[in-house]
Amino acid sequence: MDPQRLFFAARLSIALLFFVAGVRKAMAFGATLGYLGALGVPLPMIALPVTIAIEVGGSLLLLLGVRLRWVAPVMALFTLATALTAHQFWSAPPEQFDGQLYNFLKNIAIAGGLLLVAAWRGKHD
Repeated sequence: MDPQRLFFAARLSIALLFFVAGVRKAMAFGATLGYLGALGVPLPMIALPVTIAIEVGGSLLLLLGVRLRWVAPVMALFTLATALTAHQFWSAPPEQFDGQLYNFLKNIAIAGGLLLVAAWRGKHD
């Protein structure tokens, strides 16, 4: 298959995840705000709009192939921060350990995919 088409398919699959997550956070703003507070995220009233902007805006830029060399690393860092903040498997109760571990590892894998997008030397900015 053509590498450009594969690269687009990879960006699409990652962008879809972030776009849906950002829109769902925006649609459930109050509940998400409470969840961020429960996680101990500082300044959740600022953190949530920034999160939505990164997820929705970043996913659109990723999909369109715009500014990938800076969008992808920002999204990778965001994803790593999310893993460390929201998926602390090391302190999860036993019944939540597996789910938190797999979500943590999923975020690490997504961050890796985003770093590959940033490193791509095909036709993009």
